Amino acid sequence: MDLLQVFWLGIIQGLTEFLPISSSAHLILVPRLLGWPDQGLAFDVAVHVGTLLAVMLYFRRQILPLVGDTARSAWQCRAVGESQLGWALVIGTLPLVVGALVLADAAEGLLRDPRIIAAATIGFGLLLWAVVHRAGDRDERSIGPGAALFIGAAQVLAIIPGTSRSGITMTAGLWLGLDTTAAARFSFLLSIPAIGLAGAWKALQLAGADTAVDWGVFGFGALVSAVAAYLCIKAFLALVSRVGMTPFVIYRLVLGVVLLVMFSG
Repeated sequence: MDLLQVFWLGIIQGLTEFLPISSSAHLILVPRLLGWPDQGLAFDVAVHVGTLLAVMLYFRRQILPLVGDTARSAWQCRAVGESQLGWALVIGTLPLVVGALVLADAAEGLLRDPRIIAAATIGFGLLLWAVVHRAGDRDERSIGPGAALFIGAAQVLAIIPGTSRSGITMTAGLWLGLDTTAAARFSFLLSIPAIGLAGAWKALQLAGADTAVDWGVFGFGALVSAVAAYLCIKAFLALVSRVGMTPFVIYRLVLGVVLLVMFSG
């Protein structure tokens, strides 16, 4: 890939990883439209690293207390500080681990059919629109084990390309009565183990493949992705309580129709 392609794909990945609009749909659509070659596994690993660094940097003041309080809670067998939120993130990650083990082969094969991606983009966009009215006034610290398991189970659906990991977890959070900003914050915090595990899995695949890696090029991709993702998280959390989810629903419907038209033949 040339640097211009790396730059734009890094931007696209960084933005779409956290907006509820599906990064996989965009990473398929844009190269097809522009006639670019497939970016390959090494690039996927690089931009995953970038988005992981971005979300960890944004929530850096919250992560250490979360980890520390959750560890002390496990040791003392009682709630400590932010431990309820920490345990919610742990519980919310467990279904994804199981789902990935069961559905990994399907996700890499059958589920990457562009028509399935288009249907998921439209269908889960409509589901997000359907639950917008259920947004309440709960914040992410109110999430208990059952609610965390529900959101985590919903996250498994993101294995289907086109679903959007952030979109489906926000949808589940809104269904449970979280306010819009809280649903987004929990989704972003939950992305840390999710992206970390996905990136680690892709890195293991890359290590087992006889693939040359241009570290300079992919380091640039990771940097671009990290900057785009950080700015996206900051802007989204500042604006979502005012603009709501409807603009993203409309965008998903348009994108899904475009994909159907492109790949219907």
